[in-house]
Amino acid sequence: MDTPVTGHDSVLLTEVLDSLQPVDSKTIVDCTLGRAGHSSAIIQQLGPQGLLIGLDADPRNLEFARQRLQELPNHAPYRLFHANFSELDDVLKIAEQPLVDGVLADLGLSTNQLFDPQYGLSFAAAMPLDMRIDPRTRRSAADLVNNLPEEELANVLYNLADERYSRRIARKIGDARRQSPIISTDRLADLVRAAIPHKPGPPDRIDPATRTFMALRMAVNDEVGNLQRLLEQAPKFLKPGGRLAIISFHSVEDRLVKQAFRSAEQTGLLEVITKKPLSATEEELARNPRSRSAKLRVAEKI
Repeated sequence: MDTPVTGHDSVLLTEVLDSLQPVDSKTIVDCTLGRAGHSSAIIQQLGPQGLLIGLDADPRNLEFARQRLQELPNHAPYRLFHANFSELDDVLKIAEQPLVDGVLADLGLSTNQLFDPQYGLSFAAAMPLDMRIDPRTRRSAADLVNNLPEEELANVLYNLADERYSRRIARKIGDARRQSPIISTDRLADLVRAAIPHKPGPPDRIDPATRTFMALRMAVNDEVGNLQRLLEQAPKFLKPGGRLAIISFHSVEDRLVKQAFRSAEQTGLLEVITKKPLSATEEELARNPRSRSAKLRVAEKI
């Protein structure tokens, strides 16, 4: 699949705009600015009295977004920050915005990140095994793969990606790294494939290495911990009637969002707007097949 001109097609854009309802004088936070797909639409609806606050852990995408937003006509003011969404409280202090009207987080990767060798995220081509989105992150995927005890590595694969063959894969990796360090994405992918039993019949639609790569990426970037911190923080910064919208792409993330929203509703902090998550329309699926696993949940501050 070709990479879009902007490096990424934002998913569920119409649903996000309908949920956050950006209008003049509102302040909206895009916690995962990425290539500014969602924000490009939001910022043009906010009007001159509105404000967009954008943050992203990836400085390369942040700079691209800055250039893209600068070129838009008739847009609201904006402020951009190199930060993880777990640092939302610090960003809002600096921006002097104690309360906002909406918070958006799209938990997926940008398409450009998947195919750029600088990130080392893909097994579609040989890349250095890295997976760090934020250069402030200290440990790379190679560090985890070559240094975690086998049992701990297996737990990462099982807990973060529901990998049923996690122990087989960890043993295979353990044997291989004793011969030489595993430092490339293609070598790791080959090891994972070799560890998983072959099934009779047609090949799986999803490459057997996919779950391992997802789990390692999540571990390297502490995606679960960062999401938990966002879910704890974000409701505190919403005005009454303000909305929190989160797009997830797999069951671990979606389960965390669902449980956090439900708990906040039970305590009277939020009202869940989406009793069932919103997903891509057939039209969007035809245009962007990567939107298939996207789920949008929305809650409103009471």
